[in-house]
Amino acid sequence: MSRFVTSAIVATALIAAAVPARPRASETERNRAIVTAFAEQFYGHRDVAGAFAKFVVPDYIQHNPGLPDGREAAVAALAPKFAMPGARFDVKRIIVDGDLAVIHLHGRTDPNNAGGAVADIYRLKDGKIVEHWDVIQPIPAKAANPHPMF
Repeated sequence: MSRFVTSAIVATALIAAAVPARPRASETERNRAIVTAFAEQFYGHRDVAGAFAKFVVPDYIQHNPGLPDGREAAVAALAPKFAMPGARFDVKRIIVDGDLAVIHLHGRTDPNNAGGAVADIYRLKDGKIVEHWDVIQPIPAKAANPHPMF
């Protein structure tokens, strides 16, 4: 084998090792189905306890600094907000790539309040949600464009 061919093979192997592997489509598709079902139960039906019991592990890692770790702590904090009569949580989009999912939504606990744009980020493992981050941005009274937030 020529030195050129050997060098090309070595270079290809090094490049392949340096590029992170893309998640398999089946992992993304499976997690998309799980997160979509979770979103429907949690945000759509506002069934906090049921959604967390079915889709979230007990030792759930919580990155929101206002909440402790654990599934039960999340349910205790969120159930009252989701039970408010005027509360609405409108999912705008769900993005899934491998073991990570983002649910972008418009959330408000009072219909007289503009609420906020929320990006809930979840990490899944073995078909369950194991970790959560969130980014929350209040909807302003005035915007510089006609399509803020969504």
